Amino acid sequence: MNSTFLKFATICAASLGICQAATLFMGAYPNSILVFDEAQGKVIEHIPLATGLPTSMRLSADKKTLFVTTNDNSGVEVIDVATRKVTNHFVLNTPARRFRFNGGTPDPTGKLLYTTTTEIDKLVDHFEIGKPKYTVIDLEQQKIVKTVDVPTADASAGGGRGGGFEISPDGKFLYQFRNAIIILSSEDFKEISRIDLSKPDLPSMENVGFGGQLDSLRDPGQHISLFNSADPIVHSRVFGIGRFDLTTRQMEFTPIGPSPSSMAGLQVASDKKNAWTVVSTGDHGTKRCEFWHFDLTSNKLAGTAEFSCRTRFSFGMSGDSKKLYIYGANFEIEVYDAATMKYEKTWDLNNDITMAGLVIVD
Repeated sequence: MNSTFLKFATICAASLGICQAATLFMGAYPNSILVFDEAQGKVIEHIPLATGLPTSMRLSADKKTLFVTTNDNSGVEVIDVATRKVTNHFVLNTPARRFRFNGGTPDPTGKLLYTTTTEIDKLVDHFEIGKPKYTVIDLEQQKIVKTVDVPTADASAGGGRGGGFEISPDGKFLYQFRNAIIILSSEDFKEISRIDLSKPDLPSMENVGFGGQLDSLRDPGQHISLFNSADPIVHSRVFGIGRFDLTTRQMEFTPIGPSPSSMAGLQVASDKKNAWTVVSTGDHGTKRCEFWHFDLTSNKLAGTAEFSCRTRFSFGMSGDSKKLYIYGANFEIEVYDAATMKYEKTWDLNNDITMAGLVIVD
């Protein structure tokens, strides 16, 4: 990084309150990762992908490696964040066999990728679609090394889709967040236990499949997010803030109020005292979208603000937690002030971006 850029970034952060040149990584059509500098407000690099269209991304716990899955041939690409170079890439598909998957989570060593896959075999006169399987991909061997059938009840409830995984810091347990929190052994995918809390529905949001990309994970080993709970009598749904410790497997859930029709993931500020989500109601011409601001010290709703809806979108936050981002399914990022939740500006990406999400490296 040259001295001119360093000087610019320092002035920008001090005078304008923008994060200290955090870098955003976004999947882009037809086959690249965009590298966007927050301080300059523009794309500074394109990382070409050999295996096709990016569909999901996941940053390693040490923020040194970016794992990307691609759509064209069920590919995996590994990117070194410092050099922004692809260090490993391969595809799972063969002429006679295809795999459908989207995301997962790497183990703490960065050698394995845990995901779920559906196998599609090309026979003489038709394609045969297999059952969803929990899957381990060895990144060094560049192949699937283990599969276990997803239980029928979990597959029908959405457990057969890729993504939705987190992993414990010691690599021994996997956590799948969907219609319940399911705790699995990473060795054989046997269920250890489950917690009857579900993730809110996200019908307005892009389908981000790599783990908790719609939730900001600022603390390694902890998952802070919105969850729904239903009472056993009338089954009315209540949403609240859940704090799940990936080491102790303990959940703290604080109910807040009746569940809206749809909510986005929770973006938690670096001070751990504030968080934001997006709530949408209605459909098409009656659709209405709002930012909801939470005070995490009291677990209460601190304020709301309406913003202009998109048909589909994703929700993110800047590296310094001062800006909120609405992006996805187009060429732009809309920037809002987190404190006031008011629109500020639009960044033109000059490239259509995919539903692979947004990864921030401070």
